[in-house]
Amino acid sequence: MFLISVFLAMQDAAAPEGRTEFWTDGGSLWLPPQSSTTAHIIDNAFYFILYASTILTIGVTIAMVVLAWKYRRKSHAEHPRPVHESKLLEMSWTIIPTILTMIVFFWGFRSYMDTSIAPSDAYEIRVVAQKWFWTFEYPNGMVVQNEVVVPAGQPVKLVMSARDVLHSFFVPAFRIKHDVIPNRYTYVWFNAPEEGVYQVVCTEYCGTGHSNMGAKIRVVGRDAFYEYLATGGAGGEDLPPAEWGERLYSSRNCNTCHTIDGSAGTGPTWLGTWGQTRAFADGSSAVMDDSYVLESLYNPGTQIVQGFQPQMPSYESLMSDRDVRAIAAYMRLINGVATAADTSLALPEAAVDSTEIETTPAGPDE
Repeated sequence: MFLISVFLAMQDAAAPEGRTEFWTDGGSLWLPPQSSTTAHIIDNAFYFILYASTILTIGVTIAMVVLAWKYRRKSHAEHPRPVHESKLLEMSWTIIPTILTMIVFFWGFRSYMDTSIAPSDAYEIRVVAQKWFWTFEYPNGMVVQNEVVVPAGQPVKLVMSARDVLHSFFVPAFRIKHDVIPNRYTYVWFNAPEEGVYQVVCTEYCGTGHSNMGAKIRVVGRDAFYEYLATGGAGGEDLPPAEWGERLYSSRNCNTCHTIDGSAGTGPTWLGTWGQTRAFADGSSAVMDDSYVLESLYNPGTQIVQGFQPQMPSYESLMSDRDVRAIAAYMRLINGVATAADTSLALPEAAVDSTEIETTPAGPDE
C-alpha cells in the first residue's frame, strides 16, 4: 500500500484527474487522504501495527546493543559466569507479543467484516476484470469501461469476477482491496462522501499489461449521477471521429497492446498498417480497412496476425458502431490517410434537412 501511495503521489501535478497532491487534505507520509467512510478503520489498524512494531524494534535493538556491550569478553583469560533464566522475563516476552497478536487479529477481522458486508441499501454494480481493463455494469444494463460514476454519500457494492486470470481491485483512497477471481464472485463496498476522482489499480500481476490496468471512480452528486444514468454515459458527440477514436484508444486500453509509433507490443502496431494486407496465423489474409477493424473488435479470435497470440477480448458489447468508426478514423489519421469526415464534425441530419428546405426554389404554387 505504501509503494502504491507513493506512486500515486508522484503523478504529474498538471493532471486534471485524480489526486496529485501527497501531503495535503488528510494525507500522511504513509497513506493518502481518507476518502471513504470506512477508511479510518483500516488506518487505525495500520498505525497500531506500525507504532507497535516500531517500539518493539527499537526496544529489541537497544537491548541487543546494551547486552552485547555489558557482557562482552574483556580478555582472553576471562571465563563467563553461568547465566540463569528469568521466569518473569520469559513470561513477559511470551505474553506481551501474544496479546499484541490477538489485538491485531480481532482488529483486522472486524475491519474485514466492516468492508466486506455491504449495507442493505447499497447500490450494486457488477465489475468484470480481464486483461487488461475493468468493465462496470449498472443495474439498468449500461456498461462502461475503466471509469465508473457513483453517487456521493451512497453505499456502493461491487460484485466482482474475472474472465481470464486472477486480478485484484484496489482503491488506495478508499482503503479497499479484494481479489477478483475467475468463475467466482467476490464482494467489496465503499461509501465516498466527497465528490472527486479516485484511482483504481490492479495489485495482482496479471500479465504484460498489468501496470496499465487502471481505472477511475468518479464520485458525483445525486442529480449528476441520475443524469449520467439517463444519458447512458455517452460522450464525444462534440468531437470529430478521429479525436473521439484517440480518446477511445486510451480509455478502452487499446494502448496496452497496440502502439502507434511502430514499436513492438503485445498486439500489432497500428502505424503503417492501414490499407495493407495482413497475414493471419491460419493462412488467410485481409486488407486493413473499416470491415477489418469491425471484425477485429467484435470477433478478434478470427483474425490473429502471424507472430501474435490470441489474447484480445471481444468489444462487441462494449463499443457501439459509432465507436468502431471512430477507432477506424483514428487509425487512418495516424497513418496519414484521414479524410475530411474523420477530422471534422459532420453536419447533423436535422441541419442538413433544414438547409435543403431553405435552399430549394419555391414552386409556382407557393
